[in-house]
Amino acid sequence: MKTALSIAGSDSCGGAGIQADIKTMTVNGVYAMSAVTALTAQNTTGVTAIQEATPEFLKQQLDAVFTDIFPDAVKIGMVSSSGLIRVIADRLRFYNAKNIVVDPVMVSTSEAKLMQTEAVSTLAKELLPLAAVVTPNIPEARVLSGLAIETPEEMENAAKAIGDKYNCAVLLKGGHSINDANDLLYSNGSFKWFEGKRINNPNTHGTGCTLSSAIASNLAKGYDLETAVQRSKEYISGALAAMLNLGRGSGPINHAFDLNSKFA
Repeated sequence: MKTALSIAGSDSCGGAGIQADIKTMTVNGVYAMSAVTALTAQNTTGVTAIQEATPEFLKQQLDAVFTDIFPDAVKIGMVSSSGLIRVIADRLRFYNAKNIVVDPVMVSTSEAKLMQTEAVSTLAKELLPLAAVVTPNIPEARVLSGLAIETPEEMENAAKAIGDKYNCAVLLKGGHSINDANDLLYSNGSFKWFEGKRINNPNTHGTGCTLSSAIASNLAKGYDLETAVQRSKEYISGALAAMLNLGRGSGPINHAFDLNSKFA
């Protein structure tokens, strides 16, 4: 069985973060492992507290995983400080990790700030060059590229700027009122658009975590990047279309097990 490691924060309501990653990886047919960067007190309406792991403890978690069950892919989500980012980069280089997917989580769906300001530049410098693909949304891509993004053409400019600067593929997610739900992949100097239909579902908590974890799962199983992205978009679209509602809001992954037969 192929394996995947999630390096991210814990979401106490289970719709995003480590919990969403583990659910997504399991449903997509890989064995899921985790290294927790932070504990959060949050639900689908907001984040009320964050307690970081220490860099030394994060290092111990990563060493424990890599020296026993080596991951076929790694997904990196919420990492809130420079010290933690440097530890992750050091361990990934040390173990020569492959199929690294970086989801540059800067702000939650509920608009809570999840990354210290100085950590943004550390993430870009230390982790993006290691990534097989980075998966920013429009606001995150604005920060990473320093460019305005208001049109599909400007999405292409930003994705190219990020990819060329850090020598990685970029999946720029278009779900922030630009070009409907179409996502743009920039890889090896070329663009590929993945068309999607916007689904009128308020339960979007955790969609970014879910998509990046699905991509990591498919890379772990040996799919090429374009195929991994296509399968992952189909997966999350199906989860959103299921319209599960557990309360005031819930992540799409909570309905994932209905999709098991297709994506495992």
